[in-house]
Amino acid sequence: MSTMPVGGLTPIATENATENATGNSRGSAADLVVRNANIHTGDPERPRAGALAVRDGVLTAVGDDKDVAHLIGPGTKVVDALGRRMIPGLNDSHLHVIRGGLNYVLELRWDGVPTLRQGLAMLREQAARTPKGQWVRVVGGWSAEQFAERRLPTVAELNAAAPDTPVFVLHLYQSAVLNRAALKAAGYGRDTPEPRGGQIVRGRDGEPTGMLLAAPSALVLYSTLAKAPVLEGADKKTSTRHFLRELNRFGLTSAIDAAGGFQNFPENYSTVVELAAAGQLSLRIAYHLFPQTAGQEIADLKRWIEMARPEDGDEWLRLNGAGENLTWSAADFENFAQPRPELSSDYEGDFEAAVRLLMENGWGFRLHATYDETIRRDLAVFEKLAADGLFPAGNRWLFDHAETVSADSLDRIAALGGAMSVQNRLSFQGEAFVRRYGPGAAADAPPVRAMLERGLTVGAGTDATRVSTYNPWIALHWLITGRTVGDLVVRPPHNRVDRHTALAMFTEAGAALTGEEGVKGVLRPGCLGDFAVLSEDYFTVPEPDIARIESLLTVVGGRIVYAAAEYEGLDEELPPVSPEWSPVARFGGYQAAPGGASGARQAELLGEAVAESELHRQWRTRRDPAPRTGGPILDPCFGL
Repeated sequence: MSTMPVGGLTPIATENATENATGNSRGSAADLVVRNANIHTGDPERPRAGALAVRDGVLTAVGDDKDVAHLIGPGTKVVDALGRRMIPGLNDSHLHVIRGGLNYVLELRWDGVPTLRQGLAMLREQAARTPKGQWVRVVGGWSAEQFAERRLPTVAELNAAAPDTPVFVLHLYQSAVLNRAALKAAGYGRDTPEPRGGQIVRGRDGEPTGMLLAAPSALVLYSTLAKAPVLEGADKKTSTRHFLRELNRFGLTSAIDAAGGFQNFPENYSTVVELAAAGQLSLRIAYHLFPQTAGQEIADLKRWIEMARPEDGDEWLRLNGAGENLTWSAADFENFAQPRPELSSDYEGDFEAAVRLLMENGWGFRLHATYDETIRRDLAVFEKLAADGLFPAGNRWLFDHAETVSADSLDRIAALGGAMSVQNRLSFQGEAFVRRYGPGAAADAPPVRAMLERGLTVGAGTDATRVSTYNPWIALHWLITGRTVGDLVVRPPHNRVDRHTALAMFTEAGAALTGEEGVKGVLRPGCLGDFAVLSEDYFTVPEPDIARIESLLTVVGGRIVYAAAEYEGLDEELPPVSPEWSPVARFGGYQAAPGGASGARQAELLGEAVAESELHRQWRTRRDPAPRTGGPILDPCFGL
């Protein structure tokens, strides 16, 4: 059942299992064969290949056409990659995928939108489509710096675009803009008290203007968003499936869910649990549990420890530990438009109790920590527990974010057996960071190369969806170039990584953070059949174009979960987006710019065109040496 040209490969699978020279098992027909590919395997023993085969979700052969020919049977699906680059499936090591899935179809995404004018036009159209009682919400994935206008929308613009429909526009961890209808729907008025750690901006009459500020806590932003209607029933599953398909669009095959605020266990996890039971996940998820109520964290952790153990589940859905907060008092805030928050002077007591409880019961954890001041205090607790043999003790644990972590702290993390997960938050907040801390501090925010030089496992991720976009190629572009979405160079060459290293951070390192390094992150026989065929060759495209890469064919466990271009129609059918008025039904997700180019690449192309034009003029001069007069050069095609 070939689905693409197979170039003369003949189905010759037999029932007699033997071994060929590559160590691949002969005799069992594959479910899927991809051939004529330019495969980066990530396997140092065979870094390049041209074909592979998958059976029962596992790679059975990785080699050349001759190595997979004997595995093609009458029922094998054969796909011709047409010489395109193939890579192991990407693994986002810090993605709020569960929460994102529950909200995806309700959100108007400005990810990739190049101008505020376009964003407002989308918003105006969506407001007209949104039924009474529902909100238009723009939640994460964009920054004012990506717009040509380099600014936020104003309250007046939102009121003009949607005079009667509530509109909530979240900008990073910094602020939100609400129109008049949203203020009313949220219940904000003259007598609304100021939220802790936040500010409701008011006019001279004392009435809220529509601006909310994180000062520095984003709780006021998220608690306001929580007032909007949510999905119910089957719509939650449909939303999650469409969000996972959107992630598959960019070659993502796995993600580590970092939990987060307003993500309660077990109720908010039930949708992915039900989808996993029905075999309808298209992305592998390792999830974390995050205590939601201050003062109740230890009780929650004790209850969860009695309910489950890390690595419970299977290769599609598995528990990976606690975090990214263990106790609320130990969490700093990453609003770089505001000064670094001062944490309470005595948070270590509850924090130590939480960490001890987890380590003694074999639970790993991850910790949200933006600043070195927080990391040093946390490490002091770990070093105290190390005296009792709890560090290093084999439990996987890591720090997330760590923009200002010091060299000394990295040495201490390595000594205690920790790991790191970095995200491209400065793709979206780099300009704010530079304004507050200066270009010198921004150059090492975070110090990725220093982490790698110490031998630490360093996973890469996005921290989507409420700040960064979920598009992993924006993060890969940032790792390699050090540039923000506004094209500001934040990290100089000494703190950038090459393309192979960046890709390994999005594949092999992510697998190590979930204890799956033996079966994920590389393409070799015995590993899971997770891979992506790319729209462009990641290893050779100009740097600005890395951010424009998408997958044309994404495969998870041998299942084609996303297909575009020549492969369109090979993926699994999804139910229609519901509700029908969903912004996703009209606009989709990430707003790619087909046919365009980044500003830097556009200038480069124009320069090449000018050079070619001059070469052409010189050629014409050589062909026709007669001197030209000052008159116009006439082309007979356009002459009168």
